[in-house]
Amino acid sequence: MKRKHIHSMLPLIFALLLLIPDIHRLSYADQKQKYMSRHHAMHQLGIQKLVLPDPVPRFVFDSGLKFEYPDAVRGIYVTGPTAGTQRFEELIQLVNETDLNAMVIDIKEDHGNLTFKPDKDSPFHDIGANYIDDPRALLKRLEKEGIYPIARIVVFKDTWLAQQKPEWSFKENGTVWKNNRGEAFVNPFIKDVWDYNVDIAIMAAELGFKDIQFDYVRFPEGFEKRDKILSYSEGDYKDLDMDNVQKRVQAVTDFVAYAKEKLEPYDVDLSVDIFGYSATIPEAPGIGQNFTKIASHVDVISSMIYPSHWTSYFGISFPDKQPYKLVTEYAKVENGRLGELDPPPVSRPWIQDFEAPWLYHNEPVTQYGKKEVEAQIRALNENGIEEFLIWNPANKYTPNVDYTPLD
Repeated sequence: MKRKHIHSMLPLIFALLLLIPDIHRLSYADQKQKYMSRHHAMHQLGIQKLVLPDPVPRFVFDSGLKFEYPDAVRGIYVTGPTAGTQRFEELIQLVNETDLNAMVIDIKEDHGNLTFKPDKDSPFHDIGANYIDDPRALLKRLEKEGIYPIARIVVFKDTWLAQQKPEWSFKENGTVWKNNRGEAFVNPFIKDVWDYNVDIAIMAAELGFKDIQFDYVRFPEGFEKRDKILSYSEGDYKDLDMDNVQKRVQAVTDFVAYAKEKLEPYDVDLSVDIFGYSATIPEAPGIGQNFTKIASHVDVISSMIYPSHWTSYFGISFPDKQPYKLVTEYAKVENGRLGELDPPPVSRPWIQDFEAPWLYHNEPVTQYGKKEVEAQIRALNENGIEEFLIWNPANKYTPNVDYTPLD
């Protein structure tokens, strides 16, 4: 009977055994849910600890050199050959003994060459010249002297690149077009040209320059008379619903905006040289410069207001003879144009410390010395423009100039 009873109980026992794993799985599921809930809560806590600030701090390149921005930049122009010789020491002495405080140094000069030799693995090694033996050492010297460094980069006037890449240039009868000085330009419509120059600017920033100054940010002079004669690509601008003048303005403006964006991580100012007369007209039709549009994308605007470069203007029949009046009248116009922007860039015009004998016929040439240089600075200062750069192509600057004449 016992055996029979046990046999009768086997189905019940078997059923209970089958239930045990289900009970176990239920218990495990509860534990897993409890674990996942706890883990999720801890994970959320971890996420909260890793929440990024708003705005996210941007990456800023550190060159390892420290330059303080001056109370107002007062600078001189320095070519590569000068920077690589003993004359550089003379210019350092000039800056240290006066109220000057900055140097604009050629990094990419007017023919398209760099003024130093980059490393052999650099894509720019072939365009390097041995003027500046060690640009990093030069910048360390400027850091020691407290001289603010500005890198001048000539952009679209580039004979070397035009010859190497004719498809990036302007052609006439199948060959690269040159102006009457034998200079070739590359094409602002071509975005490969943009990158080429921006990469050089980045290299200068990595060396330690604090300001990247682009010069020749334009089409060739008088291009409005050649735009239908020369052969060239309009790139992405070909199909825009604009006339040729507006296409040129758009391309030049877009390049400046693009460069500004690309240089943002390098903690440098972007400045652009621009013809002074561009501020006095809506836009320069041939070269593609619109003062307001360019100024809206830069930290510094440097109008080239050399009195010798103006024909009769502002009611002044011979501006080279009247530097104070010319600069005064220009400053009034520029202040009005920059006043349209919020915020405006810093105004840092180029002024003249050289003679212009080509303007004179059968009469004495106006000599630019202490009086003439100070007159230009005074005119700027009286109109609220505190910064300036002084141009002499041979880097021979007038001695004993008071660079802060209103102080």
